[in-house]
Amino acid sequence: MKNIFIINGSHPFAHSGGRFNETLFNNTISYFDTLEEFEVKFTQVGENYNVKEEVEKFKWADIVIYHTPIWWFQIPFGFKKYIDEVFTEGHQNGIYSSDGRSRKNPNINYGTGGLMHGKKYILTTSWNAPKTAFTLENEFFNQKSVDEGAMFGFHKMNAFTGMELLATHHFHDMEKNADVPLELNNYSAFLNDLMIKL
Repeated sequence: MKNIFIINGSHPFAHSGGRFNETLFNNTISYFDTLEEFEVKFTQVGENYNVKEEVEKFKWADIVIYHTPIWWFQIPFGFKKYIDEVFTEGHQNGIYSSDGRSRKNPNINYGTGGLMHGKKYILTTSWNAPKTAFTLENEFFNQKSVDEGAMFGFHKMNAFTGMELLATHHFHDMEKNADVPLELNNYSAFLNDLMIKL
């Protein structure tokens, strides 16, 4: 039995209703709920949550699945608040013990104080930007991938806790040219491929 903790980092704001990430979130819950070898817990950051209970979910999980849209090249402010509150509450309580350094030699071992070793995470992001903005020469992201560029800090945050990246899946051009049924089919195929690694 593996424990899956699914987080929807999307929440309504301005013209963003968060419908695609909500659909993705619900599909992920349904996918793992139908499989006997998984137990599922989940959180919608746009709703009320108890910080201490959220820490316990991270401690309980074998795999964390993050779903988030990207707003202004970062995660939504509600999701950032959630991370700040929950990970801080997890200091010396299952998420991280320290930054890993010692006072005797503070120049080395930064980022080695995580307490979530052995846990893995999956990240999905949804973008207005088309995929070509990341891949074509002279386009906006200078041929840097989502994971090497905009989400580099997010991945380092998880590494700081000791978690290991299992996989990422990114959805592009979701505001102007979204084909939601196709994207959901591609996501189902992504999950099916992941089952080999879980």
